[in-house]
Parts: sequence; structure tokens; C-alpha cells
Amino acid sequence: MKNSRLRALVVKEFKQTLRDKITLAILLVMPIVELFIIGFAVNMDIKHVWTAVFDQSRSQDSREMIRSFTSSNYFDIKLYANSVNEVNEAVQAGYAKIGVIIPSDYASKIHGGRNTKLQVIVDATDSLSANSAMAAAQTLGILKSNELLRQQAMRHGINLSGQLVEMRTKLWYNPDFVTSWYMIPGIMGLLLSISLITLMGMAIVREAEQGTLEQLLVTPMQAWELLLSKICPYIIIGYLQIVLSLVIGMIFFDMPFVGSLPLFMLLTFFYVVSDLAFGIMISTFSDNQLQALQLSTFIILPSVMLSGFIFPIESMPKFFQFLSWTFPVTFYNDLARQIILKGGGMEYVWDDVVALCIFIAVVFTSSVVKFKKKFVP
Repeated sequence: MKNSRLRALVVKEFKQTLRDKITLAILLVMPIVELFIIGFAVNMDIKHVWTAVFDQSRSQDSREMIRSFTSSNYFDIKLYANSVNEVNEAVQAGYAKIGVIIPSDYASKIHGGRNTKLQVIVDATDSLSANSAMAAAQTLGILKSNELLRQQAMRHGINLSGQLVEMRTKLWYNPDFVTSWYMIPGIMGLLLSISLITLMGMAIVREAEQGTLEQLLVTPMQAWELLLSKICPYIIIGYLQIVLSLVIGMIFFDMPFVGSLPLFMLLTFFYVVSDLAFGIMISTFSDNQLQALQLSTFIILPSVMLSGFIFPIESMPKFFQFLSWTFPVTFYNDLARQIILKGGGMEYVWDDVVALCIFIAVVFTSSVVKFKKKFVP
């Protein structure tokens, strides 16, 4: 008798799960999505690092040196600069992670068998990418030196020794490779994403389950006003999380704050609202709090891996790079690291702010429309 009751309960629960289409879809789709992301996008072998080059020599030899960089697949030349300042600006703006400056006497020195030094500027805010790029650049210097020494020996019959091409690296922003400095701004964005999307997604559904949402809908308040009133308390919660994270990072991990704190706090507002708009969108697709939690998890997990929080976006396949732009945390990570670690101003983060504003406009407007169709009679 007990076994038959147990079987009946199991069958009933299984049928209930099958009827819950959203839950069933998430359970089936989530493993597939996560495996594809981990298999294709997550890559510890950092390649295709964005690079800016200033070739002062402009010779056949310097062009061969640049080809050595590109053929290694570790460096993608994004900018051929016309000055050292242009290289510095590209690294500061995040358009390039590596800046390579070839001296004007490069060709004459290597043909004369003398040592020549290439300056390699490394954006060390991302210690993983910086370490990989430094090692690849040093290896290129050694390989190029050995090739030139063999050519000299064949041409002149003289066996030379030493390193003709030397890479002199300059580490910017995080010269000691303190991993926590790079991780903390990303963790702040991640914490906001987890808490705000989940809480906002469940809040409206909870009121619908309790019947209090219907009482609000019979008032003269418009749908967008109702949703805006729901957002405001969570904005305060988001700012409290940011302040606590900054205090902990700066006191316990000695993280520097190089840029403008008022600017950072102002621009954080757009990210907080974008997360809350995401949460509202989730609530309009959910019938209960469990579904809202499941949908939030389904959104948050890919955003963690594709946002550049741990793995550089430029090392991912193009499809996943485009997919990463659909998550607001991607833009906030760039914004936070630019202001906190690099001291960048609005001129370096305006594109991230514009992207967040577009996201808010599209998602919040869509949420209002979907909310009216679902809840407003």
C-alpha cells in the first residue's frame, strides 16, 4: 500500500513538472546552453589580444616583426598608431590591451648585430591576459633573435650570441598583478545582477500570488508608474551593496580608486536600473516565484561567463562576443574597471553608458507592454 501511494505521488509530481512548461524548458535548455558556453567561449589559453602598434622604423624588417606578432595568434592588431601618445590613449581607453612601439633604428641595429629594444605597454588590470601577453611577447623576442642570429651567421660566417630583439615591458594600472583588484569591480557587477534581477523578478509575481497587485491595478496609477514605484526601493538596496563592496575592497584588499567616485556612483545608477528592468521582464514571463527564480538563474549564469568577469571577451568566438553585449553586466564591468583602476573619465565610458541606456529603454518599454497584457484587464 505504501509503495502504491509513493508511486502515485511520484507520477503526480512528474505530471505536474511536465505541465509547467517554463520550468521544463529551463531544465532541458539550461544544460545545453551552459555546456556550449563552457565548451566554446570559456578559454584559459588567452589569444587574440587587442594590440596597438607604432612602427617608427617603417622598414621591411619592422613589418616582418609585426607579422610575427599577428601570425602567433596571440595578438590582433587593432590600431596602427602614428605616435606614442596614440598608443597610450588606445591602452587607456581599453581599445587595446597591448601597445607595441618599434624604435626608428630597429632595422639598422639588427643588421649591425646590435641589441634593439621594443617597448611593450601592457594593460595589467586583467592579470590573466597580461601574463599571457607578456609571455608571448618575450617568446617572440627570443625566437626573432635566434632567427636573426642564424641569418647573420649564414651571411657573414660569424656566430653571434645574445638577444638582438629585446621586449621591454611596462605594466600599467596593476604592476604587481593583484588579482583581487581586477576581480572586485567584476564581483560588484555580479552581486548586483544576482540580487536585483532575482528580487525584482520575484517581487511582482509574489504580489500577484498574494492578490495585492490587483488592488494596485484598480487605482488610477498607470502601469509604468506602478513598475517605477517597485523599482525605487531596490535602487537604494543596489547602492548599499556597491558602497559595502567598495569599502571592503579598499580597506581589506587595498584596492585603489583612481577615478572620480561621484562619476562612478552616478553611472552605477544606469546599471542598477538596467538590472531591475531585466527583473521586471522576467516577472512578466513567470507565473509563480519558482519560475521567476529559475528564469533569473537561467539569465545570470551565462552573463557571468560571457561578461568578461573572468575570461576576456576578445578570446571568445565572435558569436559569443556578440552575445555578451546583450547583458548589461558586460558594459558595467568595463565601466567600473575603467573608472576604478584606470582613472578614466566620461570620455572613456560614454559608450558603455549609452549601451545601458538603450538596454533600459528597450527592456523597460517591453516590460510595460507585456505587463499590461498579462495583468491589466
